[in-house]
Amino acid sequence: MRTEYCGLVNSRFIGQSVTLFGWVHRRRDHGGVIFIDLRDREGLVQVVCDPDRPEVFTTAEIIRSEYCLQVVGMVRPRPEGTVNASLVSGEIEVLCQTLTILNPSVPPPFQLDDDGLSEATRLTHRVLDLRRPEMQHNLRLRYRVAMAVRKFLDARGFIDIETPMLTKSTPEGARDYLVPSRVHPGQFFALPVFIVAGWQAASMAGWILSPEASSYLRGYRNETPVFGSL
Repeated sequence: MRTEYCGLVNSRFIGQSVTLFGWVHRRRDHGGVIFIDLRDREGLVQVVCDPDRPEVFTTAEIIRSEYCLQVVGMVRPRPEGTVNASLVSGEIEVLCQTLTILNPSVPPPFQLDDDGLSEATRLTHRVLDLRRPEMQHNLRLRYRVAMAVRKFLDARGFIDIETPMLTKSTPEGARDYLVPSRVHPGQFFALPVFIVAGWQAASMAGWILSPEASSYLRGYRNETPVFGSL
């Protein structure tokens, strides 16, 4: 089991054994000692692979960027002059005692900190794109906004209503995205442009006789392929 996220291991763990999981952000061979920057959703931690542990060191020699690893090691302070104040884990490093490759990786087509990527490249390699700091920030921001809205409305007695995602086409003006039906050959569902039909049904059922109801759903249309709607 994971002891803590990589980016949250700090000086309070000094002297403790930790188990970490993450991806190889960088690997550096400094003349016999191999350093691995291990990354997860919370950030980076520096892992030290010492030649005094031959099995660990042999594994570390074949590791490359974006390998997925399990690391078991002892947390210790970084040597004087090597502290990285920009990282939560910048005061410590993990002396690796057990190193397991959970999944190897082919050489990535781009560096995750490359800001000059085209949209075509990002969408072709979407899994890697979602590991980039900018995308991680966007996902967290969207989550926090959605949670803040829901908590605000819930505290005021609102009921969150989820409306169907597959509907019939409605004449709002925007062109629909159509989904063919296997159950009814030759017929199609439409992805909702707006959530009007679902709200009409909820209103007729008596849920929206007062304003204390809400819904935070997706909408689909050609002009804006995917958007959120409250």
